Amino acid sequence: MSTIRRGIAALCATLALIAAVFPALAEPPVISIGTLENGTVNWELQTILEQRLDRENGFKLEVVSLAGNPATQIAMQGGEVDSIVSDWLWVARQRASGADFTFLPYSTAVGGLVVPKDSDVQDLADLEGQKIGIAGGPVDKSWLILRAWNRQQNGEDLTDVTGQVFGAPPVIRNAAETGEIAGAVNFWHYLAKMKAGGMREVISVSKAAADLGLDPTTPLLGYVLRDSWIEEHPELAQGLATASRQAKELLAGDDAVWEDIRPIMNAADDAEFEALREGWHAGIPPQGDVDRGNAQRMFSIMADLGGEELTGGLTELPEGLFWSGE
Repeated sequence: MSTIRRGIAALCATLALIAAVFPALAEPPVISIGTLENGTVNWELQTILEQRLDRENGFKLEVVSLAGNPATQIAMQGGEVDSIVSDWLWVARQRASGADFTFLPYSTAVGGLVVPKDSDVQDLADLEGQKIGIAGGPVDKSWLILRAWNRQQNGEDLTDVTGQVFGAPPVIRNAAETGEIAGAVNFWHYLAKMKAGGMREVISVSKAAADLGLDPTTPLLGYVLRDSWIEEHPELAQGLATASRQAKELLAGDDAVWEDIRPIMNAADDAEFEALREGWHAGIPPQGDVDRGNAQRMFSIMADLGGEELTGGLTELPEGLFWSGE
């Protein structure tokens, strides 16, 4: 063997030894997460990437941009991604149908109902005979909770005493700001921008939930994972859970981290930026297991108003729905 060939062979052997002795030098396994291009979950995922929390926890995060919630759900069902963020109602329906999906809490953020700052509306009862705009459709979770609250407090179902206009979040925002509707129920980050622009909140979904005897810290959104994937890759699953929690802690306590992600937040000005930051802070879920009883009570109230369109015929949340990340 020539001197050059012997040198190459020795180098290859050395590299193989290094890879065996120092596996951390090798590229870590990938966790792919499907998201909406402008979804707020990207704020957390971008923080994980920029702070290298994925590498610190033994994986490489791959963010897969998808067009719309149905696309993320299809990607998860088809095994095209390892995880998406969705609400536990969808996860419960999938699990009850035989999918081994489980839910790792991500956010408790919910919306509320807002009106123009000079509106005479002080209570939901004041909206009788007027139009309410609702993002997310007739079975939007925030809308259902507000309907349940009004039925309890004022004895009437808002669907019977108001007109409803359903549309995409930016459409509902525009309709509220131009006076086409008297009040609006929108996704939390749109509401944050609307309030930053001067609109006034009549009632938050968190307050309505608390008045109904529900726990407003019950997370509605979470990372969707497969039981089988967690069992096959326990270190990766726990690494994702840890990285998510670390990112939340950074975003909760270090305003400088927010400056890093500001370019993807679509904040028109400082007021919107601050409102979005504070709204995101408020949605950080408590650590630990989700109380299944609290979730079941919330589910039952929403199911009573949302019917089979919301539940798919499900009456009880399936066992194993929630995973704490441990």
